[in-house]
Amino acid sequence: MATQAVPHIMTLADLSVPQIRRLIDRSHHLKRTSLPWLEPQGSLPFKKQSKLRLPSQSLFNKTIALLFSKRSTRTRLAAETGAMLLGGRALFLGKEDIQLGVNENVRDSARVIGGMCQGIFARVGEHKEIEELAQHSPVPVLNALSSLWHPTQILADLLTLHENTHLFVLPDSNTPADARKPVPKGRVEKLSELRPLTVAYVGDSANVLHDMLVTYPRLGHTLRVASPAQYRPPPQVWDRVVELGCDKKIWWGADPKEAVNGADVVVTDTWISMGQEAEKTERLKAFEGYQVTEELCKVGGANPDWKFLHCLPRKPDEVDDEVFYGPRSLVFYEADNRKWTIMAAFEYVTVYLL
Repeated sequence: MATQAVPHIMTLADLSVPQIRRLIDRSHHLKRTSLPWLEPQGSLPFKKQSKLRLPSQSLFNKTIALLFSKRSTRTRLAAETGAMLLGGRALFLGKEDIQLGVNENVRDSARVIGGMCQGIFARVGEHKEIEELAQHSPVPVLNALSSLWHPTQILADLLTLHENTHLFVLPDSNTPADARKPVPKGRVEKLSELRPLTVAYVGDSANVLHDMLVTYPRLGHTLRVASPAQYRPPPQVWDRVVELGCDKKIWWGADPKEAVNGADVVVTDTWISMGQEAEKTERLKAFEGYQVTEELCKVGGANPDWKFLHCLPRKPDEVDDEVFYGPRSLVFYEADNRKWTIMAAFEYVTVYLL
């Protein structure tokens, strides 16, 4: 009898379109079934309480190792609280907590951690670190962030867009009426289809953008990217983009005003990632004119109702307060959705649900 391959996820390029869609649908389902249980005690009438469905306990008695060599807020919070809701535990292993990289190599550490945990959620520096970890791990490894990819962030972004389809219905659209309004809190139903969007990305070509490049075009969306010429994807990323046929739906230039033309969604990310602090002066100069503002998007010709995404943490150089805290911003909705998408990803890598 053949042994099923361990389902590591290094990037969303590793997953098919149906698998990505199922992850988004599952995230939404987990969110809707879990939220009522998180309400203050007594806030629901007894009759409704008695009808609550217990959230999935797919991680019952299972442990996910959080192998983090970089600090984290959203990813760690989402992983620890999400694992608990699924009946399991997320065990945080910071670089100061274990022998990895001090007295023990990756191969030995992967075997030991995999012998006691049912999955590894790894947030690393160089991407080769997580590839080596997956090579030797007997249990699934899920990329929490690496220098090249950030798959769980893009799942959260996609869930956010799908849950807000009512914001993207065109005036002359034949979209069904139920897609024109938000899903009522507490209801569990299939997500509405999202029309093809034009998504503009303005800023550094880093891990968030890289997973957008291999995902959004496959889901029918168009990407328009602006970055300085010296900040473009490395060959190993662009090779995956071309391999998946995504390059046909990507426009790339250096002018952020051109990039936002016709945009339904405008996205940016940090210009100075962890480990790039020594490049701060050089990078701030390179990205002059790239701050996302109302003026930039008006001059560039973004759609009048454009919305804004940012993975956080945000710096004012990247987007001004008017946009970041204004009605266009979905950033905190997006941050909340890290939890539900990471829960769905945990189910996939530990229960092999896809």
